[in-house]
Amino acid sequence: MKNKHVIVLGLAKSGFAVAKLLARYGALVTVNEQKPRHECHGVEELEALGVKVVCGSHPLSLLDEPVDLIVKNPGIPYRIPFLQEAARKQIPVVTEVEVGYLLTRAPIIGITGSNGKTTTTTLIYEMLKDSDPPPLIAGNIGTVFCEVAARARPGQWLVTELSSFQLQGTTAFHPKIGVLLNIFDAHLDYHGTKQAYIEAKAKLFANQTPDDLAVFNLDQEETRRVADAVKAQVVWFSTRSHPERGAYVEDGRIKYRNKLGEVTDVLAANEVRLPGTHNLENVVAAVAVSLEAGAKLERVREVLRNFTGVPHRLQFVRELRGVRYYNDSKATNALATKKALESFSGRVVLIAGGLDRGDDYRGLTTVFKSRVKALIVYGQVAGKLAEIGYKAGVKHVFHVDNVKEAVNVAHQIAEQGDTVLLSPAAASWDQFSSFEERGDMFTDCVHMLR
Repeated sequence: MKNKHVIVLGLAKSGFAVAKLLARYGALVTVNEQKPRHECHGVEELEALGVKVVCGSHPLSLLDEPVDLIVKNPGIPYRIPFLQEAARKQIPVVTEVEVGYLLTRAPIIGITGSNGKTTTTTLIYEMLKDSDPPPLIAGNIGTVFCEVAARARPGQWLVTELSSFQLQGTTAFHPKIGVLLNIFDAHLDYHGTKQAYIEAKAKLFANQTPDDLAVFNLDQEETRRVADAVKAQVVWFSTRSHPERGAYVEDGRIKYRNKLGEVTDVLAANEVRLPGTHNLENVVAAVAVSLEAGAKLERVREVLRNFTGVPHRLQFVRELRGVRYYNDSKATNALATKKALESFSGRVVLIAGGLDRGDDYRGLTTVFKSRVKALIVYGQVAGKLAEIGYKAGVKHVFHVDNVKEAVNVAHQIAEQGDTVLLSPAAASWDQFSSFEERGDMFTDCVHMLR
């Protein structure tokens, strides 16, 4: 990187981290952020490191000088004029994941999928904690990948959650173990088509060799098709079938079969603390990866018996007057909300809504009919969700302006034995900067109830 001219496009958390890292390695860095300077975090710190910061727009004039590389924020679409011009000039465009990979010698476990990434990533990390050296965790889970990768040691597992946005901007990225949990319609506003979305996910395996492992969901046709094209050794996970190699559920017990065909009885599925069938899928995926990566069986069992989840993923918040409140703000698509609702036996007061990305919500009709007692909707997709609620026969549908109002309405109508669930089925960006901020707002409002 020394003396290379690099533009970092977007000064979010990942942009700030990669700009600092590149400057440390001697690159000539320009950070370009569309927001005005007074809204940009860390500008003075970057400028003190010799980084040039340009705020307020994405001027094409930045491309008039020779540029060796553009590192873009994953969420910035490739269709913007700046990146279109960069493509015309044949300037490589990557995400910080690619930079991090180039700066590390640590073996990487990369986890992607439409749903369940954070939970599975955390499970794998916890299961490998007894390793020597202990693992590191990075990615969308809260710590920027390149920042962690640069300090990882050889032989130290680097467990990282990866989105399709991040993976699309990779070229050489090469995990030792790649994991594809599932594929559903998501982020089509960004990728354009489902096939383009799948191709971005599949880049996780593009550089793997027969010495590597590729872990797939045996229960889904889309993931099986991706598995057909990989060069790595394939390991499966399933809650319905019994693969020749991998983790699965048989007679109510989680089991693991290694490459020699030897079967290990892990534990009874009902000992797992995480609620929901979708979390059982995440669990068997984590078991397959962790045992392949050398985790100790007792450690795997201990984690499964004690791990209760991560914030914003079916997170139990509080019980008040016999009503239980759950924060599932990470549910940013219809399928995630469907699986969340299926985790409860019924009488759910559902709070849902957010950014309209053109998603199809008809798949929620059946679960609304069987599980939802009342529906409280807000945000851009409120009308779409309410329509599904009416078609499903939900008797009580309320329109509100925001999450705070939704919590107050839920508190008024929920009765002893009910569950109040924030599971939005949509992205948060119409009213919040992130799903974390949305979940925190819900949690704070619930704790204020009396």
